[in-house]
Amino acid sequence: MAKNSKTKAASPMAKVQNKAQLARIVLGTLVVLNLIAAGLVLYPPGGSAEALDQELVSLQSQVGQAKARLEESKKHVGAIEKGRGAADEFLETYFLPRREAPSALLTELNQIAQRAGITDRGNSFAIDLIDGSETLGMDTITANFEGTYSNLMRFVREVDRSPKLLIIESLNAAPQQGSNILTVSIKMEAFIREDGSLQLEAAR
Repeated sequence: MAKNSKTKAASPMAKVQNKAQLARIVLGTLVVLNLIAAGLVLYPPGGSAEALDQELVSLQSQVGQAKARLEESKKHVGAIEKGRGAADEFLETYFLPRREAPSALLTELNQIAQRAGITDRGNSFAIDLIDGSETLGMDTITANFEGTYSNLMRFVREVDRSPKLLIIESLNAAPQQGSNILTVSIKMEAFIREDGSLQLEAAR
């Protein structure tokens, strides 16, 4: 009977020991968790708060620089497009289509001569491609006139005001004997754009 009493008496003590052991395990676990939490605070996975702030500032700076480069590129593209449009407009305005050039220039010169009061004595045209281009050409016009000095000056002013791009390259004038009439030879240049004829002509 004594032996049984000792066994019964030892049972509550074992329960106390088990509870203490469980408490120690729980406390140990809490300590480990606290250490992990403290480590995460001090050494976060992405770096410290200061490092993250610096990285954010660096990224914002890079984004700002990229935006600035993009805006600059847009400006360059806009300038190129504007320049291309201006060049196309210039060609359309001042470079005559190849097929229309002879008649258009002849009409223009006749009208200028009439306004200047100078007499047309014949002209000739010679077309050459502009060096380095297969689509643009130059029409060299040799025109002969008779008129007074004032007629000649008026003719030159009218050529300068012409909507066609006419450039006087040379001018020779000689007085006719016994009068105030001048015999005038003028070499002018006009510009033309390819409409299919220039390449065919250049290939011959």
